[in-house]
Amino acid sequence: MKYLIAITLFACISFIPADKISSRFKIPAGYRQVAVTPGSFGAYLQNLPLLPSGTHAKTYAGDIARTDAYTAAIIDMSIGSQDLQQCADAVMRLRAEYLFQKQDYQAISFNFTSGFKCDFEHYANGYRYSKERWAFKAKKDYSYTNFIRYMTLVFSYAGTLSLEKELKPVPDANELKAGDVFIHGGSPGHCFIILNVAENAVHKKVFLLAQSFMPAQNIQVLQNDSPWFTLGETAAIPYGELVDKKYLRRF
Repeated sequence: MKYLIAITLFACISFIPADKISSRFKIPAGYRQVAVTPGSFGAYLQNLPLLPSGTHAKTYAGDIARTDAYTAAIIDMSIGSQDLQQCADAVMRLRAEYLFQKQDYQAISFNFTSGFKCDFEHYANGYRYSKERWAFKAKKDYSYTNFIRYMTLVFSYAGTLSLEKELKPVPDANELKAGDVFIHGGSPGHCFIILNVAENAVHKKVFLLAQSFMPAQNIQVLQNDSPWFTLGETAAIPYGELVDKKYLRRF
């Protein structure tokens, strides 16, 4: 009997869905979920896995991040052991992870601040960056481990300045959606990515935001009094003034 109970409990536990953006952050009362296309970048972001509730934001060195007070949740994604995956890098990482998962390798491409186009297919086919050009130096390798090596290269030479130039302005901020980015390029500059969107009967939208920071840290879902932000209200978080339609961009 005990054995059967144990098996039953194990089976039940096995079917408990993993905690993710869409399950942890319930849509506010009076709002409804803005639908996303299955298989889209927005759908991918809604289903990002999260570390256990209460997990602190930590830097690449293992210290509590200075942004920890604004943590609503931590996305379950590696940050590496170097001070590289900062704000724009986290946005590029999320976009690239989505494309890699779809095996849409030719779409994985980011420009360096210098303007050099660094695409994953060149890297996966054995080419390496050398003095603003590709040099053939390695074997073909489309593995996830090699993908992470490629992303580390991107983090080293790209940033908010280059990413802002790659993204397209959103002509109508009322149509913002999951996957859109608030970004202002500079040194340092900063950016946030929208993870989920809900709207009420008069089409006022609220949204979840995520970021990394300096030094490189976990990608965190943000909150002030609430994890749901809105346009037209200055967000009481570092660089909150960027949560404004004039900084809204899209892949």
